[in-house]
Amino acid sequence: MKVVILAGGFGTRISEESHLKPKPMIGIGEKPILWHIMKSYSARGFNEFIICLGYKSHVIKEFFSNYYLYTSDVTFDLKTNSMEVHDNYSEPWKVTLVDTGLNTMTGGRIKRIQKYIGNQSFMLTYGDGVCDIDMNDILKFHKKHGKLATLTAVNAGQRFGVLEIDDNMEINAFREKNDTDGSYINAGFMVLEPEVFNYIEGDSTVFEKEPLEALAKDGQLMAYKYDGFWKCMDTQRDKMQLEEMWESGHAPWKVWED
Repeated sequence: MKVVILAGGFGTRISEESHLKPKPMIGIGEKPILWHIMKSYSARGFNEFIICLGYKSHVIKEFFSNYYLYTSDVTFDLKTNSMEVHDNYSEPWKVTLVDTGLNTMTGGRIKRIQKYIGNQSFMLTYGDGVCDIDMNDILKFHKKHGKLATLTAVNAGQRFGVLEIDDNMEINAFREKNDTDGSYINAGFMVLEPEVFNYIEGDSTVFEKEPLEALAKDGQLMAYKYDGFWKCMDTQRDKMQLEEMWESGHAPWKVWED
């Protein structure tokens, strides 16, 4: 199953670093958070990725183009103009990088990669959040209920819009968060059916607005509640906290070494 990662936004809340690179390329332990997300999926058996690019897309393209240089020891012989890669480790990944436009909204980016998905179910997540969830559990839940869309819901008292979820895990509505809210929020890590593309009009469509609201109204949006580790790198403070976890050796999302 293909995994779509949204990696084209401007990252304005973490502008200390995003003025130089797209937010998914901001590092945790000298590796981009995008790499951490992909490693998490790969550890669960998902190795085919479609990455939606936008802001400073060349940075992400160059990273994958020169992946060996970033992950291996290299000897350059300047006299013979040759390069030798030592202890090369190759990820089992197939990565499609798609320029989805500089100012395109999240829904528009998803719509633009429709031809790479075809008539298949697919996974979707954001390029700035890490989690220790097993994506296979979400997939099993999704297949069991038979609706068009499943998103992972976490109870994180933060600054995002919240979800109204009934006892059957069906999402009935979205609404803005208030100061006393302890409700579940959309953490990404979604499983979607190709019919979801029909809910997206074009480049100006924000996926978290009209499409998800319409899916909820139609009874086609389900929540997979998860109470494990999840964190979004939305600010410089978030980045520092993730960095501290990584450097301490206790990074919960590092599931590839379980």
